[in-house]
Amino acid sequence: MRTKRLGDMLVEMNFLTEEQLTEALALQKKEHERLGTTLVDHGYITESQMVDALRMQLGIDYIDLTKTDIAPEMSQYIPKKLAKQNRMVPVSISKDNLFLAMADPTNFMAIEDAKKASRKNIIPMIAAGNAVDHAINTLYGNEGAAQAMAQMRAEAGISDEEVKSSADDTIDTSEESAPTIRLVNSIIERAYIENASDIHWEPSEGDLIIRMRIDGRLHKILTIPHNLMEPVISRLKIMSRMDIIERRIPQDGRAKIRIKGQDIDLRVSTLPTIYGENIVIRILRRDGSKLNRRGIGIPEAEDAKISKLLGLTSGVIMIVGPTGSGKSSTMYALVNELLSETTNLISLEDPVEYNIKGAIQVQINEKVGLTFASGLRSILRQDPDIICVGEIRDSETAEIAMRAAMTGHLVITTIHTEDAISAIDRLKDMGVAPYLIAAGLRGIISQRLLRRICKNCKEEIEVPVQKIRMAGLKERPGRKFYQGRGCDMCFNSGYRGRIGDFEVLVMNDELRQCITDNGNKQEFQRLAKETGYVSMLENADLLVEKGITTVDEVMRTVTEFNE
Repeated sequence: MRTKRLGDMLVEMNFLTEEQLTEALALQKKEHERLGTTLVDHGYITESQMVDALRMQLGIDYIDLTKTDIAPEMSQYIPKKLAKQNRMVPVSISKDNLFLAMADPTNFMAIEDAKKASRKNIIPMIAAGNAVDHAINTLYGNEGAAQAMAQMRAEAGISDEEVKSSADDTIDTSEESAPTIRLVNSIIERAYIENASDIHWEPSEGDLIIRMRIDGRLHKILTIPHNLMEPVISRLKIMSRMDIIERRIPQDGRAKIRIKGQDIDLRVSTLPTIYGENIVIRILRRDGSKLNRRGIGIPEAEDAKISKLLGLTSGVIMIVGPTGSGKSSTMYALVNELLSETTNLISLEDPVEYNIKGAIQVQINEKVGLTFASGLRSILRQDPDIICVGEIRDSETAEIAMRAAMTGHLVITTIHTEDAISAIDRLKDMGVAPYLIAAGLRGIISQRLLRRICKNCKEEIEVPVQKIRMAGLKERPGRKFYQGRGCDMCFNSGYRGRIGDFEVLVMNDELRQCITDNGNKQEFQRLAKETGYVSMLENADLLVEKGITTVDEVMRTVTEFNE
């Protein structure tokens, strides 16, 4: 029996009209693409409809890669280049049969190439294209680590029976670097590809657990056998210039590496535990294109207010929010914008996270007496135009910053508070006189980071009215809400990436008078509204409206601070 053509089957299944098929065939001819690719790329059908049609057309099985664990040794059967080129990934093997998940199982030339490479009989299976892409990144991302561990075991004379971990693979003898170096580098590269902010190397009673913080949440990525833990920890300490002999006290270090043509800074911290040294690496990307206001996601209305603040030549601009809310990124974005050959910009930081060309950056060292307060006094004798203070931690630093602003300097700083209005109360609690705050403060930028809904598994949902009210969002008839179902592109979390939620308060005479008079918070909020102040919760409501984030994420990150 002759197999029906894909286009005819899609029409028969009511996924496509005859007219749409004719249009798509014309586009396919111009683009020289496969019909399925053209149909999905131009929005004629969804990828799930494409999968359903191919299953019926070819009579092959569908595999959900989000629920499938692929053993690291599978990478030896299909070369990485071939897998990426044809969007296929080896899943499992049974005797002489290799089960291959493919985005397009009608690509019979790719199947033949896989047969030659693996010397196995190929059993094609259909999977979602995005799921295949992520599975390829995961499998071949761990490939280098698996090979390095295998070589480390071989060199140490450790047999497979002595190793609890099942992650074994063929040794790649073509690599010139030592296996320990390759193992560490492959893990750091994986973190870079996954856009992780931190890598946790956590010793346990058994193995060394590798976890990565992606979009603010930790995910277990890899397990290194206990036998190999010591050389890995030593390698990390060597590359960050720490004392490898000292294991009793915490240490801090830095390292610079290059991944895929990009320079990456690593901030490394060790902590002695009962099972060995726990190490956390903070990954600091030097991507200057992202250190700007558009790159960090400031909305247009708030961006206009910030432009007004940056046009000032004196005063304090405060960036506020809890730990991990992106304050440092915002501060560096503003600093980058203010740099010029005609200004002297000096920063006090603890620690210095990004090296900024053209700025004079000072690292705080409290052991020798270089604190924010003492450093700030010294900076004032260095003829600065702009002063960047990494964090206001005490009343002395706050007072010096306010006085510096009153004497003609522009000061940019951060402080840990819940929102823009609470920052003023925090300064008062520190003991800063209200008249100094009123005279020196020019504006406050408050922010949070909200997780974005994963585009690969986004779906419309119903949200109970009670939940909308609890989140503090607006109730409107027919309002649509979305969430991520969870897939392998987002570690089954439903979220992928993050976006900033901002509020910007620009000071005016009425607000200054309210601060001087020690007015209450309700009065201050009323006056702030008259300046065009829009709260983080209101901006978060807009992000939910656009389908960028979820009600749950707003409740978790923003609502709790607005009760």
